[in-house]
Amino acid sequence: MKKALLSGFAALTLLGAAPAAMAEEEYLTSEEATEKYHKYPEHFSFPQSGIMGTFDRAQLQRGFQVYREVCSACHSLERVAFRTLTQIGYSEEEVKALAAEYEVQDGPDDDGEMYYRPAKPSDYIPSPYENEQQSRASNGGAYPPDLSLITKARPHGPDYVASLVGLGYTDEAPEDVQVSDGQYYNPYFHTVLLAMAQPLYEEQVEYADGTPATIEQMAQDVTTFLTWAAEPSMEARKRTGIGVMIFLAILIVVSYVSYKKVWEDVKK
Repeated sequence: MKKALLSGFAALTLLGAAPAAMAEEEYLTSEEATEKYHKYPEHFSFPQSGIMGTFDRAQLQRGFQVYREVCSACHSLERVAFRTLTQIGYSEEEVKALAAEYEVQDGPDDDGEMYYRPAKPSDYIPSPYENEQQSRASNGGAYPPDLSLITKARPHGPDYVASLVGLGYTDEAPEDVQVSDGQYYNPYFHTVLLAMAQPLYEEQVEYADGTPATIEQMAQDVTTFLTWAAEPSMEARKRTGIGVMIFLAILIVVSYVSYKKVWEDVKK
């Protein structure tokens, strides 16, 4: 009788555990989910692409607007000084006015105390958080990366950023991918799950030039701005490279003509 009761209890226990085990088996492991659903970035035709490409100043300013109104709530841009914004089409007066909207820590003063003051064009764009610990505490343990070099730090950087924020949040997570609290599905992220919620929504910003603020448009605009932020001297580098190639081409022609002239009599 005792053995029968124990056998029945064991059977009930196994039956109760079976649904839970089966439920766990329905989900893919993180490695399996990555292998099955990860997508490589789509290719975008940015104006700055190619050896002759240059930045579109209007797009750079729209991208900076998206960064200010959306991305700057969590992400820093600590390697960009306000004064460099004149390179994307802002006047010095506009840069001064933009900088004055921010506060930066300075000091110590005569009493040895640190204080805050309005930013100047010579200051760098301040971080939304005072330190990494504060950043993690405000984002559920996740650390939003600085965006100054993000397009250089990721493979296919501009295409990756534009795909991630512009295309990756449109689909629901597949049924066999378990999305925990505080996680979001995005097939363009390397593990397909990340801690960043969808950042862009239709008409989220109002562009001064009247450009429709679609998700894809905002994604490409902010990506272009971040590409510039990572390499403000890109256009000068391309001009220098083209000049060097033209010089070398001329030098090759002159060298060949000189060679023919010098050796002409010898061959005869």
